[in-house]
Amino acid sequence: MSQSPVFPARETPRSFFRHFTRIHTRWNDLDSYGHVNNARFYTFYDTVIMHYLQIDGGFDMVSGPLLPFTLENACRFHEGFDFADVIDAGMCVTYLGNSSVHYALGLYREGEDTLRACGYFVDVFVDAQSRRPQAMSESLRAHLKAASTLQTA
Repeated sequence: MSQSPVFPARETPRSFFRHFTRIHTRWNDLDSYGHVNNARFYTFYDTVIMHYLQIDGGFDMVSGPLLPFTLENACRFHEGFDFADVIDAGMCVTYLGNSSVHYALGLYREGEDTLRACGYFVDVFVDAQSRRPQAMSESLRAHLKAASTLQTA
């Protein structure tokens, strides 16, 4: 990796994130303690990233020439979520290389301004057949750059 991933602080304002996806918690997200299980937070991060790529960007995960593979991720938990909470999952691109991208992520309860969890993902785009790193198309780079807050390579 060419730089360290950005790990947002709990005080990170919503305005830092360039894209939000609203996620409704489900009954099966709960663990035996009655709150959303910590492992689900990674699925929320995946959801906001894939929503930005596929729904907003038209990225074809099924038959397209590239696939994003996650190389590294982390999550810092500050406060949990409960059943029927609505989560505002925020995402921004903090680094954009030729084949790699770093995302900073934040989870807020709807209507709140304090992060309940924050994290990052580092993805590399690979050729769908060979599974080797592949440079992003110009259209994919432009879409990711639109969600960028920091530097690009």
